[in-house]
Amino acid sequence: MMQVGILLPHNFRLLSIAAILDVFDTVNGFYTKDGQEAPFNINLITLGHHHYSFSTHPHLPLEDTGRLALILIPSFANPDIKDCIHANSEYLPWLTKQYTEGAEIATFCTGAFLLAASGLLNGKTATTHVDACAAFSTAFPLVHLKADKTVTQDGRLFTSGGATSTFHLLLHLLQLHCGKDMAVKVAKIFAIDMDRVNQSYFSTFQPLRHHNDELVASAQQKIENNYQDVATIEEMIKDIPSSRRNIVRRFKQVIGITPIEYLQQTRIEAAKKLLEQTAQQMTEVIYNSGYNDPKAFRKVFRKSVGMTPSQYRDKFQPK
Repeated sequence: MMQVGILLPHNFRLLSIAAILDVFDTVNGFYTKDGQEAPFNINLITLGHHHYSFSTHPHLPLEDTGRLALILIPSFANPDIKDCIHANSEYLPWLTKQYTEGAEIATFCTGAFLLAASGLLNGKTATTHVDACAAFSTAFPLVHLKADKTVTQDGRLFTSGGATSTFHLLLHLLQLHCGKDMAVKVAKIFAIDMDRVNQSYFSTFQPLRHHNDELVASAQQKIENNYQDVATIEEMIKDIPSSRRNIVRRFKQVIGITPIEYLQQTRIEAAKKLLEQTAQQMTEVIYNSGYNDPKAFRKVFRKSVGMTPSQYRDKFQPK
């Protein structure tokens, strides 16, 4: 029987815990129904002696936990990830010790931040919620982030993207430890599409706005107000009292991307909304999002979103 520990950190997302428990309990149920030993012995690992009444599984304080084979880290409900890491810093040396002793560690959604804070992901491949990727890259530059991936595995370390990607990582773990037939059986029970490997099309461009650089804020506003018309950095900043070199440097420093990249992402986000919310012909969508070259638009859109504009419309426009 595999010893599994599910962390119950401060500020965990209940949906994440519920999904993990539901899948593992379902698998255990399949085995016991057939008269076999359940493959997973599940414990909920807490800081101190906190007890959460939503589960019948044993609750173990961190200091009472023995050696585990598999550790699962759920996502956080608090959007302030720095605060979440600080509140759960006691887990960090424990995770390192468990990994050194041979444990597999899997994170779901923003749970990757806690694992990354331990240093175990340095030089490793990982993913996280698609809209948290920019913050993750800034906080952990030594991690090889694959923002478009639904699931990653690098040795004994596993990560998944946002929300429903939890199920895809769980299926991956089940296939490793229980075989493909069980993974397929669970996929059918929970109605999970097993072929989704990309999460790029779920992303939303959410640029940083709460900063104190008025010059950068002015450039942001000009791009957002004129993205259909401007084409060069010079056009964007012609009325801003700063040199091109200075504004590009400050923009990249504050926002994390260049003004040209900001313009491109603004245009792609506009195109996505037109595809979701209107019946405009594709030529109108291209023009109204600031592009004149259909070929260039489709190339940039596919690279950014992970699918063609037509595929995106089919997926997200209400029928």
